[in-house]
Amino acid sequence: MIFNNPNLICAFSKRPQNMSLAYGDTKDSINNRKGFLNELGIDYRALVCARQVHGSFVRYVQEEDKGKGALSYTTALPDTDALITNARNVPLAVFTADCLPIFLYDSNTSSLGLVHAGWRNSQVNITAKTVQLMQERFNTKTKDLYVGFGPCIRNCCYEVGREFRDYFRYGLLERNACYYLDLAEINKNQLLDLGVSDINIFDSKICTSCKNQEFFSYRKEGKSCGRMMSVLMLK
Repeated sequence: MIFNNPNLICAFSKRPQNMSLAYGDTKDSINNRKGFLNELGIDYRALVCARQVHGSFVRYVQEEDKGKGALSYTTALPDTDALITNARNVPLAVFTADCLPIFLYDSNTSSLGLVHAGWRNSQVNITAKTVQLMQERFNTKTKDLYVGFGPCIRNCCYEVGREFRDYFRYGLLERNACYYLDLAEINKNQLLDLGVSDINIFDSKICTSCKNQEFFSYRKEGKSCGRMMSVLMLK
């Protein structure tokens, strides 16, 4: 759990349970979701999922979207990498295996957002786009926004090419003539630029590559690896 709020459910899964219906060994994925979500008090059939494409589209989720992607990947919301809602009992989910899951909670309007942030959608500032849509839909003020970062690959392990110097103003570390990316640092700075308070940003500080025995890592395992699920819901 990242946020300790009785009106909010916020959690991420670990391995060996694959939560994806599209990647890795999927034969037990629905049962894995069911067991994980039952412990949180969430009906697995109500889950709202996206077909993530490392893009910048943010979707406003409503009551009628419940169950999209819960039992089949084909029914998930297409071409979407972030979800926002102010509806209660509508569980949002994103799936990761090195990318950064970002939890957003507006304590004043009781609205929330959930973001899948890899380097491509961090480059196009998907987190800022998510906050901006929350501002448009819910009148969110950045001073009321709380943010949580789940597990992701960190700059201890995430080696990238020299071209990344042109992509990001921050979050890039040079070490032994190599470059290493920090997705959490990039997204944190983007949030600070929007006016989110530093003391309202909480980081799990978990590296999925370092702790590959506990979390899936695409960098270490390749295309066959499963996915963790991050879930966020207003009660």
